Amino acid sequence: MQIAVLLYDRLTALDAVGPYEVLSRLPGAEAVLVAEQTGPVRNEVGSLRLVAEATLAEVTAPDVVVVPGGPGQTAHMADGPIHDWLRTVDAHTTWTTSVCTGSLILAAAGLLTGRRATTHWLAADQLAPLGAVPVAERAVFDGKYVTAAGVSAGFDMALALAGRIAGDGVAQAIQLGHEYDPHPPYDAGSPAKAPQAVVEALRARRDSIMR
Repeated sequence: MQIAVLLYDRLTALDAVGPYEVLSRLPGAEAVLVAEQTGPVRNEVGSLRLVAEATLAEVTAPDVVVVPGGPGQTAHMADGPIHDWLRTVDAHTTWTTSVCTGSLILAAAGLLTGRRATTHWLAADQLAPLGAVPVAERAVFDGKYVTAAGVSAGFDMALALAGRIAGDGVAQAIQLGHEYDPHPPYDAGSPAKAPQAVVEALRARRDSIMR
């Protein structure tokens, strides 16, 4: 079972690495980091590099595709090599997935039209104009399409998907192996729970970046 994790410049590293850490532990899994060109791909702050070991042209029939999000997502909203590749491999995938604003790339490629999907809460208003049906959940399954909300939700999505692929026992063993038992020090992980001043500060930061 080949699992292709898409990389592109200025992605959020955890969006890619979280699902990679979970799905690469599945029995028979072959996880590959793929990009338009092989070599290092920088994360959104530029201080971390993930290394793509295969080009899009070299990965033609993955069983699972993971599309991460990040600020670099905006450069891949128009048709181009990544959209072409996604549409081509999607014809053969068992699961096509995304984390955070990666779902916007899938939607822009026409793969989420009429389908329930989620994304980072700051980008939720962009799903409907792209033809998807926005859902405010951590992980959303609609047929073979699985989307996760912002960043950390990629881990939840990958564990849920691992359970679908290999059974609950395997997924639970992966969760235990990672000691994934979160007890965050703050209850501010969603806009419904975070202090309003924090919510507005993040919105302002997003707006300044998008100008």
